[in-house]
Amino acid sequence: MSVDTPKGRVIRTDPTAKSASPDDPPFVAKPPGAPVYYGFPILESSLTDGWKLGVITDPQDPNASDFLDGFVVAPDGSRAGVVWELAVTELSQILGPSPGRWGVFSIPLSRPVHNDDELIGEFRRALPALKELWIKAHDA
Repeated sequence: MSVDTPKGRVIRTDPTAKSASPDDPPFVAKPPGAPVYYGFPILESSLTDGWKLGVITDPQDPNASDFLDGFVVAPDGSRAGVVWELAVTELSQILGPSPGRWGVFSIPLSRPVHNDDELIGEFRRALPALKELWIKAHDA
């Protein structure tokens, strides 16, 4: 008999982020006025048409190649959460807009991801659809 044990995933934190609490990491105790997803790094090398990709799940984690959490930053600084999944076939909304965030979206991966460059490639592939979602969220 085999038992499926849930796999933990390694997160990547922003070493420059400051916590509002000496006992908690910045993503738990973000400073007043900090944006959603504060404490997680933005991949500056992902800059495309004014858009950037932020990572939560470290793409170098071998347990994360088919399911990763992250976020996107639009040119106006607004943010949306993204869940990259190999098991899904189309982009879909998981959560609607909330304060500081214009939604959370499930995005299909075209292949397993093992590093930042591969994840940036997936981000750029999904960027046209993300731009459309951002426009819809801002027109609403």
